[in-house]
Amino acid sequence: MPRIPATSPADLPDRATILARTGLAFVEDMIAGRLPPPPIGVALGFAPTEAARGRAVFEGAARFDAMNPMGGVHGGWYGAILDSCMGCAVMTDLAQGEMYTTLDFSVNITRALPLGVPVRAVGEVQHRGRSTAVARGELRGRDDDRLYATGTTTCLVMRPEEG
Repeated sequence: MPRIPATSPADLPDRATILARTGLAFVEDMIAGRLPPPPIGVALGFAPTEAARGRAVFEGAARFDAMNPMGGVHGGWYGAILDSCMGCAVMTDLAQGEMYTTLDFSVNITRALPLGVPVRAVGEVQHRGRSTAVARGELRGRDDDRLYATGTTTCLVMRPEEG
C-alpha cells in the first residue's frame, strides 16, 4: 500500500485510532502505509522502515533544506530523526490504550553528516516502567555504518482512558 502523507491535522489518526492498537501495531501500520507517515519525516526526508517490540528504525538523508547558514546539516535534523526513532521504539513497547510523549531528549553529534548520505537511526528501549520509559538511539551511515550521532530520551507513558 502506498504511503499517503497527511496534508492537514484531519488526515492524522485520531485518539481512538491510536488507542485501539498496541504501540507496535500503530508503528507497523505507519510503515505498511495503512496510516500516514509522520509529517515531520516527510518534511525532513526520513521515514520509519522497521519495528519490533522495543525497537524502531528510521531511514533517510538530509537535504538542502536541512542545512544551517554555515553549510552543514543543522543539529535539529539529527535531533528530529533520533527523537523519532527513540520515541517510536517506546511506542512499540506500549499496550493497547497507552500513548507516550517525549519528556526530554539529548543528542550528541559525533561527526558532520554530508548532505544526501543515507542514514539509519535505530532506537531501542532501555527501561520501561509504569509511567516512564527510557530509550537510546544511534544515527549511522546506512551503507558504511559510520556513527554520526547518539541520543537518549525519557518518555512519559500515558493511559488517557484511566482518567
